Amino acid sequence: MSDEEVRTHSAVHVVKGAAQKVLGSKWTASVHASGSHGRLTVQYDRRPTDQELASIEQEANRKVSEGAEVLEFEMERQEAEGHFGDAMYDLFPVPGEVTLLKIVRIPDWNINCCNERHVDNTAEIGRIRLGKPRFRNSKRELEIEFDLEA
Repeated sequence: MSDEEVRTHSAVHVVKGAAQKVLGSKWTASVHASGSHGRLTVQYDRRPTDQELASIEQEANRKVSEGAEVLEFEMERQEAEGHFGDAMYDLFPVPGEVTLLKIVRIPDWNINCCNERHVDNTAEIGRIRLGKPRFRNSKRELEIEFDLEA
């Protein structure tokens, strides 16, 4: 994974935290990071307002400007589930035979099982600019696309 893709993938965690804060969305259906472009798909029951989208972008960039520490660590699955519950999981399952989980955590913002590389702190990500979202009413899914500014 290139350094740019590490920044973009890390931004997915920041955007997810912002979407959870603004929309109350919880479950992620998929993530995608390629170059400086990323996409996060969350379960949601309606198209968000322009103000909500602006708030997601504002909250994400506030977290970036904080230079919050991005922690990566491994935990035994049973211990991790006891500590974090299902908040660390998305809709794609972790196979039952996996007993050691790689966790990425931005304190008070985002917690996820994730086996990708991440930045050390959010300031390394750079400014996030949201694109036009796509809402799929039939699936109750909201795609939030974004780009990192150079």
